[in-house]
Amino acid sequence: MDNILVAKNVSKSYGDYTALSNISLEIPKNCIYGLLGPNGAGKTTFIRIINQITYLDKGEVLFNGEPLATEHISHIGYLPEERGLYKSMKVGEQALYLAQLKGLSKQDAKKRLRFWFDRLNIGDWWNKKIQELSKGMAQKIQFIVTVLHEPKLLIFDEPFSGFDPINANIIKDEILQLRDKGTSIIFSTHRMESVEELCEYMALIHKSEKILDGKLSEIKKEYKNNIFKIGLEIEQNGDTLLKQLEEKFHILSSSFDIQEKQLDFTVQLPSNNTRDVLLEISKQANVNRFEETIPSANDIFIQTVNNKEDNG
Repeated sequence: MDNILVAKNVSKSYGDYTALSNISLEIPKNCIYGLLGPNGAGKTTFIRIINQITYLDKGEVLFNGEPLATEHISHIGYLPEERGLYKSMKVGEQALYLAQLKGLSKQDAKKRLRFWFDRLNIGDWWNKKIQELSKGMAQKIQFIVTVLHEPKLLIFDEPFSGFDPINANIIKDEILQLRDKGTSIIFSTHRMESVEELCEYMALIHKSEKILDGKLSEIKKEYKNNIFKIGLEIEQNGDTLLKQLEEKFHILSSSFDIQEKQLDFTVQLPSNNTRDVLLEISKQANVNRFEETIPSANDIFIQTVNNKEDNG
């Protein structure tokens, strides 16, 4: 697999505190990679190492197949969780200044800024001061400055912070378009619904160690526990049928709607032979729902962290 970033046994300590312990990750090109973990897990330290704000103690980081070096900074865009705009400066003046720091000429920077300001419908903000903007409005400016120099790798740390649902969706679509145009993206967030929507790969860091990584769809398959949600249209008493089913299957929860004559229940099956189970249940009533429960990214996050805690 072709990777934009490879970390090999990366470790970082601050005195007696270990921030990262032998972290190894492979981040494929042209994908959105979720970097997840509880507060204090080590995510920010890892991101700072990529941006060469902090230097590792041990290990190696490769960027596009080469040892990470100063010249790679111009190919990386970083949107930190803590924003850093100068409140007293005008929006256009500040954006232009930051774009030139990224290596763009003044003329090219103006052209690209006008494109993005028009794209996000903020063309009339150019002469406003940052302090006049809401948190979400300032976030749009920060997003533009991050992507303006068209880096090969973008790192977003809680990019939807401060946005209302409409503007969060606008930025989400922009992130997806950047991915589709060939940009590789590291996405760090606590919003698991965003991971479900955006990420193809993920890694979970806990207490400085990597405890899970891989393709999200494959991780979900590994965490399946053979639980199904089943719905039956019945003519008989729901309690009677439920007791019959409980004698044969492990029923986790159930509900019966008398008016609709609908029995819904969640069951954990002993094996993946769902065909025989479906045939057995269909003898009892008309099956109108038979749906496997796939664990969400949030379920996997909680289960994996809790398991790690339980096992010390």
